[in-house]
Amino acid sequence: MRIAIVDESASRAAVIGEGLAALDDCELFVVTERRGLVARIAHIDPDIVLMDLGNPSRDVLEEYFAVSRALARPIAMFVDESDDEAIAASIDAGVSSYVVDGLAPHRIRPILDLAVRRFNAFSRLQADLAEAKGQLADRAAIDTAKRILMDSRGLTEPQAYAELRKTAMNQGRRIAEIAEAVVTAHKLMGGT
Repeated sequence: MRIAIVDESASRAAVIGEGLAALDDCELFVVTERRGLVARIAHIDPDIVLMDLGNPSRDVLEEYFAVSRALARPIAMFVDESDDEAIAASIDAGVSSYVVDGLAPHRIRPILDLAVRRFNAFSRLQADLAEAKGQLADRAAIDTAKRILMDSRGLTEPQAYAELRKTAMNQGRRIAEIAEAVVTAHKLMGGT
């Protein structure tokens, strides 16, 4: 596992490293410079990112949240103090684990495990949501195409669906793709 530790303080980064020392097959990369952070993290290509921010200002938090938004990786963020606004912003930025005043070597591994599990669970939810939205969009396109065929060719709903299905089978495409083509052609011909 490749783990990036982002911390401007080498001593705090060492605490995280100490907490990860017992992990087998683990490569640690410590990044102490904020400049060019997104590019450096992308170059490291870690499996997880652990950020220790101590007591960050709003600007520093926003900079680190930009990193979080740019990466599709589990991120655990350690801060000394927090407020509701910072917690909400970290959730919006995709931080998997936001730990207040919890930087201790014995806590690192459980926090890392939690961050990975929460990231994976959230990723599954996002994939499920995207699939559901795609299915709804397909259904809407098929319904619209059926209405177009019913109105323009005087077909019943089952006949219109059968036409879409037959065309899809003949062309080796999905019914939703054929439906989208019907809707697009109808719009191009001046339909609404």
